[in-house]
Amino acid sequence: MRVRMEALVRSLQAEIVDALQAVEDSEPAAGGGDGAPARSPAKFRRDAWERPDGDGAGLSCILQDGRVFEKAAVLVSVVRGAPASEALLRQMRARALKGDAQLDPAKPYRLFVAGISLVVHPHNPNAPTAHLNYRYFELREDGKDEPAAWWFGGGSDLTPSYIFEEDAAHFHSVIKAACDKHDRSYYPRFKTWCDTYFHLPHRDEHRGVGGIFFDDLDERPAPELARFVEDCGRAFVAQYVPVVARRKDAPFSPAMKTWQQIRRGRYAEFNLVYDRGTKFGLATPGARVESIMCSLPLTARWEYAHEPEEGSDEWKMVQVLKNPREWA
Repeated sequence: MRVRMEALVRSLQAEIVDALQAVEDSEPAAGGGDGAPARSPAKFRRDAWERPDGDGAGLSCILQDGRVFEKAAVLVSVVRGAPASEALLRQMRARALKGDAQLDPAKPYRLFVAGISLVVHPHNPNAPTAHLNYRYFELREDGKDEPAAWWFGGGSDLTPSYIFEEDAAHFHSVIKAACDKHDRSYYPRFKTWCDTYFHLPHRDEHRGVGGIFFDDLDERPAPELARFVEDCGRAFVAQYVPVVARRKDAPFSPAMKTWQQIRRGRYAEFNLVYDRGTKFGLATPGARVESIMCSLPLTARWEYAHEPEEGSDEWKMVQVLKNPREWA
């Protein structure tokens, strides 16, 4: 399973980078955007790296300040047998082993992780931000090859600045179809989990219009769950590329850009305060901070006591964020 999942995340990365680069390279529509001359397209920078202790590697593909995308980051990270730190084990202290046993922080465990994560922040405020993460974990006691615990996690979600119902419906319907191939209970279960997870309690609003999210998934044989994760990962291009393609050149005003930057601030708040993936990454020995933090937008804005005018498009967006809806 370790070999299979490492190959999968690398394959998904190549597929998604190629699709996003094609959008970035596409010709802008006449009369779109903010009226300024079109930017030149940017190319993905590829940074291959190895963990300092030699027990892992990754590839970070980053595009910044391009024609379509302010930032697009598609990352693969593989950890092969690093010691699991006490801080990391504390975050996973509820993980069940075989039977009713729990992970014992006093025992030496080795960690395997193969994961892909991405975030895409377009320039145009009509075009939504997208996020994806799929990963496989194993914990093994020192000297043992059989994992003491293994599980899958991940999901994909959409964060618009302006609500276009057809975009949200499309994004959800594609991932629902991928889920339904495996279990018709998956989409409603993981959609609810996504709404619950991507919530900012201090703002009393959700980060976006959701998608799916799951963690600790080990309820079926690993090969069966690996097929499910692969189908979800392969669905992303169909989920997102048609949405960003039809919004990337839509006209927008300076006020709309300001609103996008305020929403980007909320995105950053969630990632820095609540996101377990950020905390897990920073707790992993030999963490590559540049890769962990590249999910943050290139630009963001905080305004004191900002409230959108009732009835405005911005106000309508906030109402959706405060009251999650069914989209598929």
